[in-house]
Amino acid sequence: MMKRARQKVVVEHEAPQTSRKSKKQKTCLYGSVFGESNLSASMDWGSLPHHVILRIFQFLPLVDRARASSVCRRWNEIFHIPDLWRRFEFELSQPATSYLKSTHPDLIQQIIKRHADHLQYVSFKVDSSTESAEAACDILSQLVNCSIKTLGLISTAKPSFMNVSKAHFASALTVVFVNSKSLSSIKIDDTPLDDPSLKVLVANNSDTLKLLKMSSCPHVSPAGILCVADQCHGLKELALNYYILSDELLLALSSEKHVDLEHLRIDVVSENPGQVQFHTIKKQSWDAFVKHSPKVNIVMYFFLYEEEFDAFFREETPVTHLYFGRAVSKAMLGRIGMNCPRLIELVVCANGLQPLDDELIRIAERCKNLTAMGLGECEVTCRGFIEFVKMCGGRLTQLSIMEEVLIPDSDYSLDRLHLEVSKHLGRMWFPDMMPTW
Repeated sequence: MMKRARQKVVVEHEAPQTSRKSKKQKTCLYGSVFGESNLSASMDWGSLPHHVILRIFQFLPLVDRARASSVCRRWNEIFHIPDLWRRFEFELSQPATSYLKSTHPDLIQQIIKRHADHLQYVSFKVDSSTESAEAACDILSQLVNCSIKTLGLISTAKPSFMNVSKAHFASALTVVFVNSKSLSSIKIDDTPLDDPSLKVLVANNSDTLKLLKMSSCPHVSPAGILCVADQCHGLKELALNYYILSDELLLALSSEKHVDLEHLRIDVVSENPGQVQFHTIKKQSWDAFVKHSPKVNIVMYFFLYEEEFDAFFREETPVTHLYFGRAVSKAMLGRIGMNCPRLIELVVCANGLQPLDDELIRIAERCKNLTAMGLGECEVTCRGFIEFVKMCGGRLTQLSIMEEVLIPDSDYSLDRLHLEVSKHLGRMWFPDMMPTW
């Protein structure tokens, strides 16, 4: 009995040795992964390579980054190196009205004091309150020693920058425009930007500006944007409202001094039906523009009422991407089929109760570059839709059609339709239950 008990004790004492051996094997395994054969189970985070800590900090929100900087002296040194402050987004919101986390005012002042001259890629994300937009302008006014390359002003809800006084906004932008002198990208949609501010921008950044997005800036005139086109010859992307698009602007963008434009986005918006008179751009101006920039993408977003479309697509228009956010008539879709030969993508959110078979077939015939189509509250017979797909063939890489758009007929049910469409596309296809655009 005593012998057995002794054996039992030996067995019980051997188990921890096996466990220790297992732990040692695991430690060696981790060590081989990290390139160290004698790495202890508790890693010394303070000895991580400089570039690894920097990379980790770049993924942290500002508050967490500031907390991490208090771990040790080395991390605090990395927290203040210029590379960490090249790209930064200020988040400004009012706790009572927004779910967004706001950048702490003390941290903002620390950034301005120690890192303003390091900032290069800067954006401001503000909520719907005027106070947040004004705070963003106050910060911009303090960036005196900056060398910003990209600037973005983003309203997460309603355009709160529009509630800031024009003088306050212009003064804040002037500080950045004058001191940076190397701005290449500016996104300032839905702001009180005006012509004098654009002149300051051009005077100080004409050689570097490549992207300008300024849709829904009601204080900018056609003359203001023409000043940009005349002097910023490196401009490659431009987004604006239709009311400041002109024949003169297209011809300025077509001059020999100007580089080929790559993207032109045009928002055509009307909030009060019948109160806006839309002008027509001449075919000669479009032709000169496309001749100069043959690969340009011309994107048009329409938010009009049916009676307001009269000025558009009466002549050939080199648009490549068309989005209709409100109802558009059969007649307008017929014009698109006749006069938009460069069309690549078409999205129609609503039309009416008349089938669009003829219009779609005309678009398939004439728009040889069409690769994407989206239809919402429209009607198309199954036969007409299959004919459209058959004519376009496999070039339709995106086909988003709501199921209620398709009207079964004597030839095709919805079940048979999906098989036929899949055959002509060369891949499995089903109609959508919800819009994907």
